[in-house]
Amino acid sequence: MKTGGQLIVEALEANGVDRLYCVPGESYLAVLDALHDSDIRTIVCRQEGGAAMMADCHGRLTGRPGISFVTRGPGATNASAGVHIAMQDSVPMILFIGQVARGIKEREAFQEVDYKAFYGSMAKWVVEIDDAARIPELVTRAFAVATSGRPGPVVVSLPEDMLTDAVEAPAALPHMPVETRPGDEEMEKLAALLGEAKRPFVILGGTRWDEASVASFKGSAERWALPVGCSFRRQMLFDHLHPSYAGDIGIGPNPALADAIRNADLVLLLGGRLGEMPSSDYTLLKSPYPDQPLVHVHPDAGELGRVYRPTLAINATPSAFAAAFAALSPATPPAWRAETERLHAAYLAWSTPPKTGPGPVKMGPIMAWLEENLPDDTILTNGAGNYATWLHRFHRFRRFATQGAPTSGSMGYGTPAAVAAKDLFPEREVIAFAGDGCFLMNGQEFATAVQYGLPIIVVVVNNGTYGTIRMHQERHYPGRVSATDLKNPDFAALARAYGGHGETVERTEEFAGTFERARASGKPAIIEVKLDAEAITPTKTLTEIREGR
Repeated sequence: MKTGGQLIVEALEANGVDRLYCVPGESYLAVLDALHDSDIRTIVCRQEGGAAMMADCHGRLTGRPGISFVTRGPGATNASAGVHIAMQDSVPMILFIGQVARGIKEREAFQEVDYKAFYGSMAKWVVEIDDAARIPELVTRAFAVATSGRPGPVVVSLPEDMLTDAVEAPAALPHMPVETRPGDEEMEKLAALLGEAKRPFVILGGTRWDEASVASFKGSAERWALPVGCSFRRQMLFDHLHPSYAGDIGIGPNPALADAIRNADLVLLLGGRLGEMPSSDYTLLKSPYPDQPLVHVHPDAGELGRVYRPTLAINATPSAFAAAFAALSPATPPAWRAETERLHAAYLAWSTPPKTGPGPVKMGPIMAWLEENLPDDTILTNGAGNYATWLHRFHRFRRFATQGAPTSGSMGYGTPAAVAAKDLFPEREVIAFAGDGCFLMNGQEFATAVQYGLPIIVVVVNNGTYGTIRMHQERHYPGRVSATDLKNPDFAALARAYGGHGETVERTEEFAGTFERARASGKPAIIEVKLDAEAITPTKTLTEIREGR
């Protein structure tokens, strides 16, 4: 006889869980008690949104479901931001929520929420476990759903009285990952399409990649001399200094890159969905009928033909496709090699930081210094805001599992993601970028980094405004500033108050020494970079945007 709480923990262990992220609640005390006797590392967070974002980053970097536990009502609703990120980003995670007791449901009991209704359109599956004997079955199914096809979040609701029931139940068995593979006929058709093409282009995206499949596809890109771009915030899927790399297809892409995609006579979209942001509002590839012949490879058959009608649809995971593609070689030397070289040169020029800009702090030289001084395996995380443009455009990603950034454009992600990344990979450097508005949405997770001795470095780019909204405001309502100015704390002092290292950069030349001291401190650190609000983008000032220049 075991309690529901014990069965939950045993099911997690059976499915290979080694750590989880939580904010404790009385609604799942029985699980917390069972964790006391488990080897699962339990990381206590400061807000449920941060805990869910840590679970998302865990799933993003490892491919294994990140696990988060939160309490009912406010805890569950706080966590929804992380669930939304995981859904839009196709990241496997499982959120466990304490629920009111079974006998008082439907009375709007204390903190009661109908989780199937609340999360129904935001998660792949929502289940409430009313019978403790079914815990091994349903928890293992949650792992299978979270990882199969297009990965995503699963929400499991746990009535608190169910967790204290003592029952007999079978031992939990691990889920079996499902791999979809391309057929020989599909690969022959792809080879024929490539053989007829003169201007092909490859777009990498999505999840279900691993280090081996990334390396395998890089070899294929070399063999075929293919130009390769990465979808929005999927830049860790291809080495940016490889001669095939043409750039990232994100917000405001390199015009040369955008033209190459529009003019391609074959587009291979591998792993991604190419949603609104990377498709430039569905203009690079028109929906539902692209101008270019399209080969779409995706692990979920439901995504094939959903937004774009492909010339050839291949239902396969990126790793299985990469292995099959590695067996193909061009019959003749690729005619597009010179175009691939031209696009890579255009990318290198595009990703070279500017040296000038308004104000005493210039982000271009700071990014150039970081490029020269960060190891290739550094993990960089961020949330959303114009500050992120400096990272996405000017950092050259070299390796897999080095990027934690939400394609959903959610603010507040960078700090909790960095905490999870550093706990997963303590031997690697982890840097979070955040705007002043972005940091204060989940900056309290810096306390989690201090509690667990995780020496992340958070670069807070402080320009005293919600920069992205201010940019659009000046473009559409010039000179009418409303609801975008911010009054901020002393972020460096805040870091020290938490028990970390904190410094402020007010001139460009101060950054290098400040960063090295943060590294040497051995503590979680915040580097506040005081950036002039005029430096709203790498190429435009607020005044230029306001004046329509």
